[in-house]
Amino acid sequence: MGLQNATILDGGTISVSGGTSKTLTTDAMPVVGGIHLIDASVSDIRVRPTLTCKVKQPSVEQSTGKWNSGWKQVTLTFPKILADGTQKFPSMYIKLSDHPEMTDAEYEKFLIWAAQVIRDADFAAFWRTGSAA
Repeated sequence: MGLQNATILDGGTISVSGGTSKTLTTDAMPVVGGIHLIDASVSDIRVRPTLTCKVKQPSVEQSTGKWNSGWKQVTLTFPKILADGTQKFPSMYIKLSDHPEMTDAEYEKFLIWAAQVIRDADFAAFWRTGSAA
């Protein structure tokens, strides 16, 4: 099934099972408004997975006294050394633009829908090949 007939479970729950637990730790890389995390179990720094988590807090617009939106962003990077020896940095960016008046239920809905868009079978061809069919 492609994007044109994709389904999303509204109000569902998301869980992950199986696999190997990886503990993410901080390193010395400074991140304005955030933190840089690494998978220290990968000893080769050239291919070590990283997560960068950043936040822009909502703020009050001085001219109107109204609140502006903020955001939270995670960048996941899995460095790769190509067959010719060059290094590339395949990455995924996940960003939530939010507003101080959002409810917990609205945040939860965003997160549940996003998890499905990333992992649901209806979206697999899109992620792998860019196909909407």
